[in-house]
Amino acid sequence: MSTSLPTLIFFMFSFGGTVIGLRNFRTDFLEEWPTPGTGPYFDTSMNSNFTGLVGKTVHLICKVKNLGNRTVSWVRHRDIHLLTVGRYTYTSDQRFEALHSPHSEEWTLRIRYPQRKDSGVYECQISTTPPIGHPVHLTIVEPITEIVGAPDLFVNKGSTINLTCLVRFAPEPPPMMTWSHNTVEINFDSPRGGVSLVTEKGPVTSSRLMIQKAVATDSGTYTCGPSNANPNSIRVHVVNEEHPAAMHHGGVSRNFPGLIAVCLSISISTKVTFA
Repeated sequence: MSTSLPTLIFFMFSFGGTVIGLRNFRTDFLEEWPTPGTGPYFDTSMNSNFTGLVGKTVHLICKVKNLGNRTVSWVRHRDIHLLTVGRYTYTSDQRFEALHSPHSEEWTLRIRYPQRKDSGVYECQISTTPPIGHPVHLTIVEPITEIVGAPDLFVNKGSTINLTCLVRFAPEPPPMMTWSHNTVEINFDSPRGGVSLVTEKGPVTSSRLMIQKAVATDSGTYTCGPSNANPNSIRVHVVNEEHPAAMHHGGVSRNFPGLIAVCLSISISTKVTFA
């Protein structure tokens, strides 16, 4: 009986050590692997294509289910640069910042003052073994505002001034489109009358300004100002000519018809002799 007691104690310590070892093994290794059906995964119903405007803060959002004790990171594919880990930022570029609310499933990468070079693929990663990732695509665009006929437009006195402004590559149609004449916003209820505006929103938004019975005071600079894009301008000249297109424009002589007549006269009066 006395000889078996040390053996029993040894067995108990050995068995206890094995139990502790198994417990540590489970904690340190097995828990790194997601339990089938209960491990972390991405909510793929979330939008994975983002469009941002140059200079306007953009947010890339990744939603993770059943995260547990794992962490979420953001990586830029272009240079395999680690940007954030959890709520901490791991880049010297202060435009990037990690955002996350406690107990929320959303992990956000905020980019301030984005530029077109920031376009590309960013990956949201979960720290499983091996890590699993979900790519999102970012496109940074710079809207273009164009006025048809710019920089100069010549119209006859008494005719209708017809200006068309087009906005391309905006992430959304401009909420507002304003027009100004010589820096003064056009008032469509002004006593002048005969001024109308038609705006059609879409992938390319168009705004058409029409001013009837043009007079000399309608000459000047007209500016189209979308609320989410840079403005653009056109110079309008109201003239007393029947053929305003023949006036000086883009380096062409104002007396273009007369120049043609002189050239024809020279051509007719030149005698060509063949040997």
